Amino acid sequence: MQPDKKIYFLSDFHLGSPDHAASLVREKRIVEFLEEIRKDAALIFIVGDMFDFWYEYRTVVPRGYVRLLGKLAEITDSGIPIHFFVGNHDMWMKSYFQQELNIPVYFEPRAFEFNHKKFWVGHGDGLGPGDHGYKFMKKIFRSPVCQWLFGILPPYIGMGLANYLSRRSRTVTGNADDKFYGEEGEWLITYCKDILKAQHYDYLVFGHRHLPIDFTLKGGSRYINLGDWIRYYTYAVFDGQHLVLKTRYPELENKIVRH
Repeated sequence: MQPDKKIYFLSDFHLGSPDHAASLVREKRIVEFLEEIRKDAALIFIVGDMFDFWYEYRTVVPRGYVRLLGKLAEITDSGIPIHFFVGNHDMWMKSYFQQELNIPVYFEPRAFEFNHKKFWVGHGDGLGPGDHGYKFMKKIFRSPVCQWLFGILPPYIGMGLANYLSRRSRTVTGNADDKFYGEEGEWLITYCKDILKAQHYDYLVFGHRHLPIDFTLKGGSRYINLGDWIRYYTYAVFDGQHLVLKTRYPELENKIVRH
């Protein structure tokens, strides 16, 4: 990394939720932030759930999000790479991002190294103990057969069904994302401990959880959850030596869980 450059991590925009008007306000804030960080960004990670739902039909993609997609294309065209990890709400990515935006897409956690600091990065869904029902459903949803069956539905029906299921998921979850369940109760912390038994990483960075968390693990490794851009507007930035979890709006700083 060049001394004056930084690496940024963001996740969980959930564009499209809860309605077009609210999503558009959020999209404009994200685009504004991306434009600001262009001046010193060496690399940008978007760690899943950019959309509340995404499905690429063979010849069409979902309507909307033109401001964000255009900004991402502008950034990669300028030579700044972007990496995207699929989340549980946008797992049905195919080739659109790679071909149109020059953005590589990852479906599983992946290791990176910058300035001798090791990173383990992924969205975070289905990792760690528990949640066996979701893990089973994830295998089904990721299957080519399931994606093909959804693809033969008319877009009006398919997108309507997907939006209904996304809303239902948030209703079931309720305010669970607001609570920190402690070292033993956070599944991703348990997952990080298991990963560290086999390989040391300085930073283990995830989304999905929505609650911004900076948790120091045994040996000095840190679990970072990126929060979201719905309530917290949080992101992490690596300056070549240190990774810091921040919020775009200082009044939300006390919402970040630090331990």
